[in-house]
Amino acid sequence: MDYALAIDGSPEEIPGGTGVLLLHPSTGETDRIDTDFLKQDTDRFLVISTRTTAREVMQKLDYYDVDEDRAVILDTLSVERGYSRRSSENVHYVGAPDDLDGIVEQTEEFLANTEGKRRVSLDSITELAYYAGEEATQDAIRAILALLDEHDAVGLFHLATEVHDDEVVAAYRDLFDGVIDLDEDDSVSVDF
Repeated sequence: MDYALAIDGSPEEIPGGTGVLLLHPSTGETDRIDTDFLKQDTDRFLVISTRTTAREVMQKLDYYDVDEDRAVILDTLSVERGYSRRSSENVHYVGAPDDLDGIVEQTEEFLANTEGKRRVSLDSITELAYYAGEEATQDAIRAILALLDEHDAVGLFHLATEVHDDEVVAAYRDLFDGVIDLDEDDSVSVDF
């Protein structure tokens, strides 16, 4: 199954199983790319949020006019920070961003229990690595990429470049089929 990819300079379509790495400066405005990725040619999508709460993710989806009815959100922050939370059919929680097993498990559950064209957005790898370490995070990313392949889904994974050593960025880059590089001036270069 092929998926439309509406990002300047990228292929018009990518096959199911494709993982895309979004490299960006810490201050980069990634919301537009992220929501464009989720907005079209999608039956259901999972947002794995390690930087914002489920409520903030819903606000972002609403602001960018993304169909919230197709969304499932995995909030990794609210439990650890003691925020009130209400699980629902479309909002799930893990205890903290370092609960990599829980994140992989929730991703597998989403992909196993939904049909059609599915997308996953993980914002961000950088936060996972901060909490769980680079090696464990890379293992978790490999597991999620394998799930995308198994279930014919696609994913977009955020990584803040200046937070990681060049070798670490290169190691993540090697895991992905495509790389979108967002510069500080919001220009985009793409490598597939």
